[in-house]
Amino acid sequence: HRGRRRMPHRLHPLSHRRTAGTDTFSLDMNTPLFAPRRRTALAAIGMLTILAVAGLWGMQHRAFAADAPAARATPPVAVTVAAVQQHAMPIYRTGIGTVTATQSVTVKSRLDGQLDKIGFAEGQDVQAGQMLARLDPRPLQAQLAQAQATKAKDQASLANARVDLARYVQLMRDDAATQQQLDTQKALVAQLAATVQTDEAQIGYARVQLDYTTISAPISGRLGARLVDVGNIVHAADAGGLVVINQIDPITVVSTRPEDAFPDVNPAITAPPASRQPLAVQALPRDGSEVLGTGQLTLLNNQIDSASGTVQLKAMFPNPTHSLWPGQFVNARLELGQRADALTIPAAAVQRSQTGTYVYVVGDDGKTVQTQAITVTDTQGSVAIIGQGLQAGRKVVVDGQYKLKPGASITVAGQ
Repeated sequence: HRGRRRMPHRLHPLSHRRTAGTDTFSLDMNTPLFAPRRRTALAAIGMLTILAVAGLWGMQHRAFAADAPAARATPPVAVTVAAVQQHAMPIYRTGIGTVTATQSVTVKSRLDGQLDKIGFAEGQDVQAGQMLARLDPRPLQAQLAQAQATKAKDQASLANARVDLARYVQLMRDDAATQQQLDTQKALVAQLAATVQTDEAQIGYARVQLDYTTISAPISGRLGARLVDVGNIVHAADAGGLVVINQIDPITVVSTRPEDAFPDVNPAITAPPASRQPLAVQALPRDGSEVLGTGQLTLLNNQIDSASGTVQLKAMFPNPTHSLWPGQFVNARLELGQRADALTIPAAAVQRSQTGTYVYVVGDDGKTVQTQAITVTDTQGSVAIIGQGLQAGRKVVVDGQYKLKPGASITVAGQ
């Protein structure tokens, strides 16, 4: 040791420290001997850290990629389906109609006088000829009695003139009277006979006037509100009348159709009576599909309204339950015939877009759906009649469409 050359302390990697009873050696990493090794170690540690992070990221990426299809896969949509049916369907023409009374009469007085009695209750049904009201009859009774008295006086004068005529005839035979006297007496008898006839006419007229004091129902029907109370003076010229009677059984529905319906309706109306088949008409509420009544077409108006391009139709309906009421708005559905082998689906299956109407059709596998463009020729209540786009037996989605898109998986309710 003594013969060796000592290395400078700053260059030697080992430092010697003497303590009491011991020698201590320490490693100095800052020495030139260990500096390259330190940098290499740090680089290795950094590389290992990068590799570890990259490996962790790669593992997470592979796990996410493995789970992505499962995340994108949506559960099947529960839907209700129905099969396309093929059967005969009636051909309808539907339009807005107004229910009107078959007959409507405003009951008025034919005389001027005081209303003495009311013989009806508001809203009741009456029969033709039933007494409704009565005026004070006493003035007309007096006129009738006066006419009868005048007739009696004139009949007495006529009887006396006829006796005188018989005398003149006898005097003429005896040459005691002239021909002029005889002719004058004959003229007087004829004049008095005409006067008696006039008196009889006056009596008849007085009786008619007296009958007019009793106001009877001119038709059978339902009474409305009473317009005049007892004690009022009524006049024949009054516009309001006493009460209005509407005949509501049977009842009519007046509706309009576009003028292109005329060629379909006219042959049925103008056919000979032997071969004529009355066209059925159904009345439905404006906001429902319940049939209120079924009647027959009775009128195709004799001209088309050039202003609106429509033609007016009238149908007659039995109305024993009064399900139809004057002034009511209904949908009048006219049946023009039968459409053989029509393709039908529930109307709820029809969807609409900017390009037209379509439906969701169940695929052959029964697990997926696709859109199919269709044309709807008519809709009758809850049934849609299909013109093009579907075949009998295909299944379409009726409920649950708002969750669907082309190619979506489905499960059919009830299966």
